Order: sequence, then structure tokens, then C-alpha cells
Amino acid sequence: MGMPWTRIASTLVGIALAMGVILLGGWYFTLGFSVLVYLGLQEYFQMARAKQIAPAAKMTLVASQLILLVCTIAPSLADAVVPVAGTVICTYLLLQPKVASIADLAASILGLFYAGHLPSYWVRLRNVGDSFSNLPLGGYWPTHWDGFAALPPGLHLTLLAFCCIWATDIGAYIMGRLFGRTRLTHISPKKTVEGAVYGMVASIIVGIWGANTLSWPLGLVTGSLWGLMIGIASLVGDLTESMMKRDAGMKDSGDLIPGHGGLLDRADSYVFTAPLVYYYATVLLPWLDRWV
Repeated sequence: MGMPWTRIASTLVGIALAMGVILLGGWYFTLGFSVLVYLGLQEYFQMARAKQIAPAAKMTLVASQLILLVCTIAPSLADAVVPVAGTVICTYLLLQPKVASIADLAASILGLFYAGHLPSYWVRLRNVGDSFSNLPLGGYWPTHWDGFAALPPGLHLTLLAFCCIWATDIGAYIMGRLFGRTRLTHISPKKTVEGAVYGMVASIIVGIWGANTLSWPLGLVTGSLWGLMIGIASLVGDLTESMMKRDAGMKDSGDLIPGHGGLLDRADSYVFTAPLVYYYATVLLPWLDRWV
């Protein structure tokens, strides 16, 4: 079998783009994420329509973009957008000439939650410590290297979380192909128990490194929990998207990324991870720092 050069090339391009917007932060990161959220929702609605469901796509798209906007301008108000947007979406469906079904309503609200609200926590995490901005539009670019811990808090936390997700995916893929024997679930036949375990171990190793580098309290424990949490959330996100594709009768969520399929096929590991790492970093770690 030859090398999957198309898949490798698209992966490298994706990593380069991701690293660019992560480093820049500010409105650059928000804009990059708004594009991803828009494209991800389009793929999600495509799966819903394959099940003869008619969600309030336009309203959900607008509401999801609004959540990202509020997260950047006033993060403390972002959670208020979700119930208000949900009410507006329900009202919109009620006013349609054709009576909406429970499935139409449920698909709309799930789309708002799954592809809008949850990913917005990455914007919140990257904006932690945004006073480090040294570019217009709240952007940041490192002018010299003083170590990973010297980076702005939002930047090193986001990078550490992404590195754990990448470690999970790479560890599960490589070790699963080498040693995988036991099927993990019928939802995704190619996934194995061995691959899942190795992926989580890889994430834990990266988490411990990050915790020690950033001098977290109880570094071995907090780093291990960080890595394990991300490993589990990444797997749950992956399987959830696989479940939706399977129900919709689709092999891939789309064909946006050459060699990979759709955006959701690549971004599924990040969805449920976002709020967990945000609250872990902004609530649990400061609490431990006061008491340990």
C-alpha cells in the first residue's frame, strides 16, 4: 500500500492553519473558529436532512455565530445567549407554514449545542489572559522564546489541550493498527480497545509533561487527570459523530478535507473536550492552587 500523500498533505496544511490562529488568538482565533463552526453546522444539517428532518438551519447558524461573538466581547454573557437563542429558534419553527416535528426542533437545538455552544469554549479558553495582546484586534505573536510556561495563559492552555487531543488520535491510530485486536464498539468497527487505551496513555503523558512545565499543583495527579479527561472526551466525541453518520447512512460527514472526509470527521474529538478543559483550567486548578 502506498503512502496516503493526499491525507498527509491535508493534515499538514490543517495543522499549520490551526497553529497560526491559535498563536494569534484574539479576533483572529474567533474568526477562524467562526468559519469552522459554520462549516461544521452545514455538515451536521446535511446529516439531519438525510433523515428527512428539517431543522431551523439559518437561525441556528446565526445564533452559533452570535455565541462566538459574545464570547470574545463579553465572555460572562455567552451562556445567556444559548437559552435566548433556543427560544428564538423554537419561535421561528412555530411560525413556519408547515408544522414542525419534534425531530425538527430537537435537531435545531442539538445543532446549537453541539456545533455552536460547546466549541465556543475554545474561544473562551484562548482568551484567558488576553492582556498579553501585542497585535491589533487582540492578537498575539511571540517575539522571543522564554519557554512554554512564559506564553500567555490562554495560549499555553489551548496548545496543551490540542497536543493532548493530537496525542490521543495519533496514539490510538498507530497502536491500534499495530496491536488492536478487540473491537471497542459496533458504532465504529475500526476502533479497538487497545487503540483507545494507548491513545489515552499518550494523552496522559503529554498532560503530565504540561502540568510539570506549567507548575500546576500536584502536577502528576492534575496532569494525569487532564490527559485522561481529554482522552475520554476525544473518544466520546469521535463515537458520537460516528453514531450520527451511521444513523444518517453516511460514510463521511462531508468531503471538505481531501483524504479525511468532512470537517466533523476531523473536529469531532474537540467538541466535548472544550468545556471540560476550560472549567478544569479556570475553576479546578485555581481552587487547588489556593488549597495545596
